[in-house]
Amino acid sequence: MCTDCSCSTVNIETAPPTTEDTTATTYNVVGMTCSGCASSVSTSIGKLDGVTSVDVDVTTGTVAVHTSTPLTDDQIRTAVEDAGYTMATA
Repeated sequence: MCTDCSCSTVNIETAPPTTEDTTATTYNVVGMTCSGCASSVSTSIGKLDGVTSVDVDVTTGTVAVHTSTPLTDDQIRTAVEDAGYTMATA
């Protein structure tokens, strides 16, 4: 959760997915409150092999991950946790 700054909630959008995308999956992430939070999550997920873009919306707490190769939920969960956040359970 964002405790290091007093910025307002901002949506971070990355470049639109390329035509190489084969999968776009949306996840719910708990604790994102600002653009710094969104950047941390986006950067962490973006390091995974096959990720072509990440769209984070802190207002809704969603992260859309576009990939050129399939990724497991556990891979995304680990990246989210590495950024200091938690994926919501269904």
